[in-house]
Amino acid sequence: MCGGLAITAIVAYLTASTPALVQFIVGNELVFIGLLVVELIAVIYLATMVHKISAVAASLVFLVYAALNGLTFSVIFLVYDISSIGSVFVITAGLFGAMSLYGYLTKRDLTTIGSFAVMALFGLVLAMLVNLFIQNDLTGLILACIGVLVFVILTAYDTQKLKWLYEVGRTEGADGEKKEAINGALTLYLDFINLFLDLLRIMGKRN
Repeated sequence: MCGGLAITAIVAYLTASTPALVQFIVGNELVFIGLLVVELIAVIYLATMVHKISAVAASLVFLVYAALNGLTFSVIFLVYDISSIGSVFVITAGLFGAMSLYGYLTKRDLTTIGSFAVMALFGLVLAMLVNLFIQNDLTGLILACIGVLVFVILTAYDTQKLKWLYEVGRTEGADGEKKEAINGALTLYLDFINLFLDLLRIMGKRN
């Protein structure tokens, strides 16, 4: 997961530092939408096929997905002050780490609250799609606050779930363990990225 985040951050920064590349991605709507479509295909493919392809192939798909995210995430360097991005990243890392540790150590079964968070996530995505058309700043801020709560819960829930899945994966041999690790990396990567973006919308200082 950390490797994926590092690749995303490096690609995003290098892309934002290259005006010609930024213009190619941001200035061409078809290119930007095309990248988003490829990202969606990659994450769906990895989530559904991780147990059917080799661990090496799954790793490559995950790393490619992380790099593609870096290309599209480069726009945040154009919108937000770089020091603000750094501060929010540190806050996200601390919050994510605390909730992941809680999910790993707690004896409480988080299945119920985790399932509720998953359902809330679907509603949140729908509300965000609607807000793309109405473009209401207050609604966007409220949705970002809800998103932080949802992904904080999901971080703890997914960590606990992955802890259990690791025990299941161990019965499938070394390759099975690697695939569970890749699946877990993708899940926690998505939790971290979405938590970061929501906190950035709330706390980020715009250029």
